Amino acid sequence: MTNLTVGDKAPNFKGVDQNGASIALEDFKGKRLVLYFYPKDLTPGCTTQSCNLRDNYADLKKAGFEVVGVSADDEKKHLKFIDKHELPFRLIADTDKKVINDYGIWGPKKFMGKEYDGIHRTTFVIDGEGVIEAVIPKVKTKDHAAQILAVLAEK
Repeated sequence: MTNLTVGDKAPNFKGVDQNGASIALEDFKGKRLVLYFYPKDLTPGCTTQSCNLRDNYADLKKAGFEVVGVSADDEKKHLKFIDKHELPFRLIADTDKKVINDYGIWGPKKFMGKEYDGIHRTTFVIDGEGVIEAVIPKVKTKDHAAQILAVLAEK
């Protein structure tokens, strides 16, 4: 879905997290960032994916990754999601879909025979200089942390 590829400069983003605090790509200068886009808080696949990242968060941090999730849900919904599942990372409330559109992951989808526009579950690994190191378009919700850590093995 996205036109972004390895080696591209990551689109700069600026938004707010679950607490209304500002969050931007520049906040992660010098750090590797896992920016994962998911369709909706508190839904089965998104919960599985986020909890897999939570359960492997120590390993991701040890490997040098910061983790930030993005969906079109608002701050209140993100807070509920974080509280219910004890997520240790920030979530961007991209209600106007600016970040989602900048990363090119909004578009037509099919589910149970119905077509609609939505977020294509995609993860970007961005290096400390803001360059995309990896794009993971086929996210395995139950094993997503392993997919991310495999990026290190390929380097």
